Formats: sequence, C-alpha cells, structure tokens
Amino acid sequence: MTFSAPSQGADTNEPDRSLIDELINAVATGDAEERMRILQRITDLFAAGSRSYSTDQIALFDDVLQHLTVDIESQARAKLAHRLASIENAPPNMIRRLAFDDEIEVAGPVLVFSDQLNDDDLVENAATKSQEHLLAIAQRLKLSEAVTDVLVERGDKRVVRKVAGNKGARFSLAGYGKLTTRASTDTKLTLTLGKRSDIPRQYFLKLLEAASSSVRAKLEAANPELAADIRDTIDNVATSMQREVREASQEHAVAARDAKRRFRVRGVTEASVHAPAHAQDFEKTVVALARLGRFSVDLVERALLDQGQDMVLLLAKAAGCTWTTARELLVMYAADRNLSADDLSRAFDRYKKLSRETAQNIVNFHERYVKPRVEAELETDTAGAASPARLEIDGDEASLVPIADSPRLVTVLT
Repeated sequence: MTFSAPSQGADTNEPDRSLIDELINAVATGDAEERMRILQRITDLFAAGSRSYSTDQIALFDDVLQHLTVDIESQARAKLAHRLASIENAPPNMIRRLAFDDEIEVAGPVLVFSDQLNDDDLVENAATKSQEHLLAIAQRLKLSEAVTDVLVERGDKRVVRKVAGNKGARFSLAGYGKLTTRASTDTKLTLTLGKRSDIPRQYFLKLLEAASSSVRAKLEAANPELAADIRDTIDNVATSMQREVREASQEHAVAARDAKRRFRVRGVTEASVHAPAHAQDFEKTVVALARLGRFSVDLVERALLDQGQDMVLLLAKAAGCTWTTARELLVMYAADRNLSADDLSRAFDRYKKLSRETAQNIVNFHERYVKPRVEAELETDTAGAASPARLEIDGDEASLVPIADSPRLVTVLT
C-alpha cells in the first residue's frame, strides 16, 4: 500500500477519508502481525517526511496512527513512542495518548522528550498519573512554574530531588516554599537546592537555618557536655553566612538602592512595608521594615523567616504598624507559616494587647546586648582567636573540625 501527499489544489477530503477507511479495514481483517506491519510502514513514512508535511497531512497521520494503535500490545506502543518522541512536529493527539498511557515504558520517552506536550498536558499528567510519570516529566529540558508546582506537591522524594536538580526547571515562590519545607528532612535535597543559582535568598536562608538546627541537634546528642559551645559556634557560622549571602545578593542590592532613592524623596511609611509584603517581595519588605523601625537587617530577616509569630508581631508593633500590615507580614510565603483563620485571630488579640513601648523595649534589648555579643564573637573568629569549625557528620557520628573558610551551605551540612 502506498501513501503520498495530496496534490496541490485537489479536493483531498474524499481521498483522505478513503485512505483511512482502507487502513481501518486492513487492520480489522488482518492478524496482529499484519497490524504491526502496517503500523511500522505508516510510522516510517511519517518519520521520513515529517518536516515537509502540512498541518492537514499531519492531522491525517494522527488519525491513522490512533486507529492503528487501538488494542496493540505495550511493547509496540513503546516502540512507537520512542520513534515519535524526538520528532518536532509529531502527531499531537497520538503523542498525548502515548503520554497518558499507564505503562511508563510507553509514556516515558514522550514525557521526557516530546515538544508536542504543552503545559496543560503536563499539568494534567502530573496531577493524575503515577510517580514514574512524574519522574519522567521532571527530566524535561524545560519546565514552567505551573508544572513544577504540581511535581513538588505530588512528587515523592525521587521526583522532588530530580526536579530540584533540573537547571531548566523554574519554580514559583510557593513552589520554593514547599521545596524548602521538604528539604528540612532531606539533606540531599537541601544540598541540591543550595546549588541553584535562581533560589530566592529568603529560601536559601531558610535552608541554612534548617541545616543549622539539624546539625546542632546531632552534635549536641553526640557531645551533650559541649552543647552550649556547639550552639554558639553554629549560630555564629550561620549568622556570618547569612550576611555573606546578603552581601552577594543582587536582589537585595537592588532593593536597597531603590529604597534609598524612594525614601529620600517621600520618606519611609507603613505603606512602604505593607505594599511589598502584600506582593510577597521579601527583599523590599526587609529593607523597608528595617528602615521604618530602625532595626538591623539581620533581625528583620530572621523574624520574617522564623515560623513563629512573636518576633514579627514585636517588630511590626515597635515600628508603629497597624494590624493590617502585621497580618501581611505574618502570611508572607517565606516562613511557610500556613496560618489558619483561628491562628490569625489569636495573633490579632495578642497584637492588640501589646504596647508599642513594650515591643520597642524588647527589640532594643536585643539590639543593645544580644547583637553586639554576636558581632564581637564573629570578629573574634575572623581574627583567628577562635576559628570557626566545619561540622562533619558520618552516619550518627558528629564532630567539629577547625577550618579557615566556611563555604556557603556545605559548612553546616558536611
């Protein structure tokens, strides 16, 4: 049987229908071997001239292939998937059918390589199919935020690690928030996220805090008599790294320059804090709240990233913010607080009872006594009197090893 492209200007509808009918009849009357022979010939014919076919011709192939693949064995479907997955203009409906096949040997090649699957297809697939399907999607060359949101929400540990390590994957703020939460119990995921160049700084700082807490707990369990020294050493290293990351952050530098320019003209007000908090802009919120309340940036960052509510309420009250702004600060994605309506109601009651004077006294105590002590310890470490330590964990064994440098996240994880 031959299959040629319809001639220019001819009425092609009837021949096309006849060809489909002929193929369907051949399949209906032929045995499995005959069906496979026809499928192979049609696939070869399409692959040989795929770049030159028109949209109508591709639609014809699409219709034919779908009829030919009804009730064929999975091995044949898998072979077809491998042939079509890398063809740029492969029949879209056939590709979609293969992508939603329950057999991962069939769906896998298409989910990983086919450009004919759009975001809607991938989102639906990730939301309904198996973890093996999700793992295949996680390996695509490029992934949008809409797709990675579903992968992070539904995926198991393998899927989440794979998509986090995919340089072509893009994540929403909510997606990064969920990844960071999952990383709190997954050291490998923490390291993978820490290597991403596009991770928002607030989520890198959360990784750092979580890693510090995890390492601290293991070290204190192994060396209970050194608990206080371990706690101070890790806190000092974490604070130093927090500042290092901030100083290297282009986003923070831009936010600081923008704030300096705007506040010189209009001055900083509560609205300067409320607007970026509502927009989930961590950097601008940090800069604005620090300027409004005359707080250190370190203190504001820690408060906004802490899953607890009290420090945020203290800073907001000390800065003279209303509950409306305090609420926006509490529900920012960065801390992943997931506050319910009842939680917010109780926070509102505490906020009403808290006086601005009391809040300022507490914050001033921290800035006057706690912060200088930490800074002095950091300066002592820098001078070499008490060098920082690299934290090493091997299974359940933990130890402190003096080092000269403290490279980013690896310091608190290795």
